[in-house]
Amino acid sequence: MHAIVVTEHGGPDVLEWREQPDPRPGPGQVLVDLRAAGVNFIDTYLRRGLYPSNPPYIPGSEGAGTVAALGDGVTELAVGDRVAWCDSPASYAELVVVDAARAVRIPDSISDDVAATMLVQGLTADYLLDGAAHPRRGDTVLVHAGAGGVGLILTQLAVAAGLTVITTVSSDEKAALSREAGAAHVLRYGPDLAARVRDLTDGRGVDVAYDGVGADTFEASLAATAIRGTVVLFGAASGPVPPFDLQRLNAAGSLSVTRPTLAHFIADQAEFDERAKRFVAAVADGTVTIRVGARLPLRDAADAHRALESRGTTGSIALIA
Repeated sequence: MHAIVVTEHGGPDVLEWREQPDPRPGPGQVLVDLRAAGVNFIDTYLRRGLYPSNPPYIPGSEGAGTVAALGDGVTELAVGDRVAWCDSPASYAELVVVDAARAVRIPDSISDDVAATMLVQGLTADYLLDGAAHPRRGDTVLVHAGAGGVGLILTQLAVAAGLTVITTVSSDEKAALSREAGAAHVLRYGPDLAARVRDLTDGRGVDVAYDGVGADTFEASLAATAIRGTVVLFGAASGPVPPFDLQRLNAAGSLSVTRPTLAHFIADQAEFDERAKRFVAAVADGTVTIRVGARLPLRDAADAHRALESRGTTGSIALIA
């Protein structure tokens, strides 16, 4: 098979298209013929060495395809089943080994590119609303990068849950997409961002600020959050937030700040099954529309990483096998 290999820590140029040995499924695993892989910010963090990783390795953790072979003991799946996954390493490859328990059956109504790019972002949005924070119907939330993959999904789920959503974007095109997803107010980034959020909430601020941008927006997130509100820092698209003095949360209004990651909200198999079932149903019934903003050949993963890190993309990015 062929796969993308991270040869060393660095920029997108360290991603190389190489021939690799075909993997074989072990007990409780399936071998999947990849149709498409999802590209996520965590892939870039690992490639750069911001998160621990040991090159050379095949990147990627998300994708969709057709089951090609079963490992010993697998009875819940059959050869030919369409499945997607979000936490299987080495997914930028023509063949991927996936634990059967983490392979999610995908209905025929969901296309391969959507299936391949919806679980990481979708389950992230799910835990952000019900896990990392618990906004209630009628609350107001701030979602940075409102036209990004997580931002669009989070906005749709939040609106369906009865929340008022304020988003931030960087262009007219992104503003239109965010409004289409249901945002009540769409703002541009800028030094007066927190003040504008306060104006929209009669000076109160938002109940929860969802910040996947990081360094560029964290101070505005704090300043825009209501007394006893929560800032959920779930990403670092603009770079990591510098060391932070917790005493500041007192003066800011007894705020809470959390830095969650998806892995800790799907580690329990029953919780994973519940979240996956709920989100796949939301996509299948039209509650959530997945926007695949770019489709590139698998071998062009470096271009996909460049596009994602430029923060100029909208929706998700699919690598087509």
